[in-house]
Amino acid sequence: MLTDATGVTKPADASSVSWPVLAWTSALILLCYFPVISRLVHQWATDDDMGHGFFVPAIAGYIAYQKLDGTAGVPAKPDFRAIFLLVWAALQAYLATLGAELFLARTAIVLTIIGSVWLLCGLRYLRIFAFPLGLLFLMIPIPAIIYNSITFPLQLFATRVAEMSLNVLGIPVMSSGNVLELADMKLNVVDACSGIRSLLSLTFLSLIYGYFFEKSARIRAVLFLSTLPIAILANAGRVTMTGILGQFDAKFAEGLYHEAEGWVVFMIAVTIMVGVHQALTRIAAIRSRPA
Repeated sequence: MLTDATGVTKPADASSVSWPVLAWTSALILLCYFPVISRLVHQWATDDDMGHGFFVPAIAGYIAYQKLDGTAGVPAKPDFRAIFLLVWAALQAYLATLGAELFLARTAIVLTIIGSVWLLCGLRYLRIFAFPLGLLFLMIPIPAIIYNSITFPLQLFATRVAEMSLNVLGIPVMSSGNVLELADMKLNVVDACSGIRSLLSLTFLSLIYGYFFEKSARIRAVLFLSTLPIAILANAGRVTMTGILGQFDAKFAEGLYHEAEGWVVFMIAVTIMVGVHQALTRIAAIRSRPA
């Protein structure tokens, strides 16, 4: 609480945060983790699966800026229990650097940011900024061992669905593993066609969409979980579309045309996600009506 010149007691406002200290802390984090951050940004720029990585810190920062109003009247109280988290993050980063383990080194950055907010401002601030801080984990690529264990089953699923769909449409096709054999061409469902790319991007988009357009935590959770079947089925549709278009001209199954198909299918997946949200909202409204 603060007392003005007239003796009236007023609640502390957001100015109780020491912005110079936060600025110096941010600079130190950037300095300490610069090699890790630079490699992470390079992967965002070169890995199509992580193209959304550039948007994660920007949107998280915007949401955090919006939440500053929620800190009015909440004094920043340093909490030294956060030192344990900061020490853990430092040890994790050190061991990850020795073992060349990128995932642990990158997650240590987020843990350090969380620990810094906790240390400088306290648990109440940590709760206020929990969503944008948690969102930062989505800017980190999943470990290679998990990525490889996910992509191949998704490739096989997309291949099977495309084979059944093409046969239903009267287009003769046979599958062998992740390869579709049509009359005039072969389609190899590679890692990029597994659907993991659209799954990662759609997951991030569903969290942002739910945050801005839905207040119910239950509907947000269902919307988030719905991204998995939507992304997988949409990708299977993309493979099917490629097989159909390839019957007219093989060039439609590769290069720029194939990339354009991916964008079209992704936008269809986003449209389906919005439709799911609208359906969930209407169901919730109907259930809330008195009998």
